[in-house]
Amino acid sequence: MSKGTILVIDDEKDLLELVRYNLEKDQFDVITVSDGESGLDIASRHRPDLIVLDLMMPETDGLEVCRRLRSDERTARIPLIMLTARATEADRVVGLEMGADDYITKPFSPRELVARVRAVLRRSATAEQPPELIRHGRIVVDVRSHTVTCDGTAVSLTATEFRILLLMASRPGRVLSREDIVEGALPSDTAVFDRTIDVHMTAIRRKLGRGGDYIETVRGFGYKFRVPPVAESGAGEG
Repeated sequence: MSKGTILVIDDEKDLLELVRYNLEKDQFDVITVSDGESGLDIASRHRPDLIVLDLMMPETDGLEVCRRLRSDERTARIPLIMLTARATEADRVVGLEMGADDYITKPFSPRELVARVRAVLRRSATAEQPPELIRHGRIVVDVRSHTVTCDGTAVSLTATEFRILLLMASRPGRVLSREDIVEGALPSDTAVFDRTIDVHMTAIRRKLGRGGDYIETVRGFGYKFRVPPVAESGAGEG
């Protein structure tokens, strides 16, 4: 079962393959890109669980990529590890001040990188507790009372459906695989069949009515809770 999706942005192809091999060996899904603009596009569309970012790249360098990731609500909270050939304290400070969660100097051992990825993900999971009330456009999820409303009308969900919706709404814009959803929302003793999550998603969409299109199928990956347009931010209020 996948431990999460890691996006690696680096212009060195040999390093990309080395990092991919070692992260996949540790059961992570890995997306690799060799330039900053492509990395920004994938990060905003697929919301990986963590980004490994090279500081020194041509055109759009790592600091600019980091700045733009942190200024975009869709990617601002994605954990980020910076890679660099520079080892000075000033460079490390700049990277951390820009919003990096950790900093690794090249050359590094693959085992060190995997260990740092695990550590940053653990810290992120501890800090990333969902708020008591989650609002996205038409939909409001009340964590404390375990209730959901769409356009102000109560939505009757089963306990499993509520956990799935809460998991997705807590990570708007992030693509979750079916395995991620099983691991994050279903009790460990639940019998899971090939289409278990698809059946739950169909039921949730139907019950949400007009809010059902907030849940998008990402072919070949899984599902994501889309970030509603600004025009929908006040829907159902008043």
